[in-house]
Amino acid sequence: MLRMSFLEHLEELRSRIIRALWGVGVAFVLSLTYTDRLWAFVCQPAVIALKTLGYRPTLVQIEPMESFQIIWVKLPIMCSIFLASPWILYQVWAFISPGLYKKERRWAAPFVICSAGLFILGGATPYFPVGTVFVVVIDPTVGSTRKAIVAKSKRGQYFVLPDNGLLTLVEQRDGIEGVHEITNTDWMIGTKMSSTFHGRDIFSPVGAHVARGEDWTKVGPEMAVASLVRLELKAARLDDRGVTAEVIATDGPFGNLVTDLDAEDFLKLGYQRGQEVPVRVGGKGMKIKFVRTFSDVQVGQPLLYIDSRGHFALAVNQGSFSAVYGVKPPVELFIPRAK
Repeated sequence: MLRMSFLEHLEELRSRIIRALWGVGVAFVLSLTYTDRLWAFVCQPAVIALKTLGYRPTLVQIEPMESFQIIWVKLPIMCSIFLASPWILYQVWAFISPGLYKKERRWAAPFVICSAGLFILGGATPYFPVGTVFVVVIDPTVGSTRKAIVAKSKRGQYFVLPDNGLLTLVEQRDGIEGVHEITNTDWMIGTKMSSTFHGRDIFSPVGAHVARGEDWTKVGPEMAVASLVRLELKAARLDDRGVTAEVIATDGPFGNLVTDLDAEDFLKLGYQRGQEVPVRVGGKGMKIKFVRTFSDVQVGQPLLYIDSRGHFALAVNQGSFSAVYGVKPPVELFIPRAK
């Protein structure tokens, strides 16, 4: 454990924040370079759905600067934070880890490293079609006894990755249809494999075999889905009193509160859109209207809504809920049942 004075801690914190911002800045420039493609990618699900229903979708600008703000400001900012999240998480870890004992660092490091992968997999995979092959190499225990696997989700997507908990959120959202351990050497790079570079020697060639349409079950023996390594993530708890959940993040730069409470569990409480819902978040009690979208309340007013992930969320119309109410995740959230 490294000992530092208070001023040295502040200097280290300043350094880590600057490095994290540099990472966001670089990602922002990259995002600006591909803005047109990013916008097309984000709009694609809605465009396909509307065309299927017989409509001819057209982008409509209802405010003078709306398209500029969304396409050239908000979208690149959100993408840059998404892309830079592993770097930001690393800076957080680099600031905290010197104050931990060696034993604490050994147990915490794999979870910190894997959290970036969980975030990216959970956020990105729903936008990809059936049959997509994801090769995921976040592998802090490479070369150890951990297993290399191929998993198929119930959405029909394939995941080639180490069995270290990365599938936790994918399994919770989509379910896992089957898992096979990678043991077939014919699908690997060859006999001269590195003990520290399985991304090159195992995961990439196996991903290529699966992507070209070969029978993915030939990769090795089947594993029980129940035997997968899972990270212990808190789940919302529904009981006779109501639901206890957690605010797990803010929605990028907007300050909306992202929770682990899905829409189905919230609706079981008996509330309807248009009702005021008593909420206790971070020890603060308030009544907030449950609505469909931001403009259903006046500018500056708080609202409860179901976000694009299908989760219960809190926001302020054209403002930051986190800043206005001083809520910083993670904090507990409680909502009683409707009377």
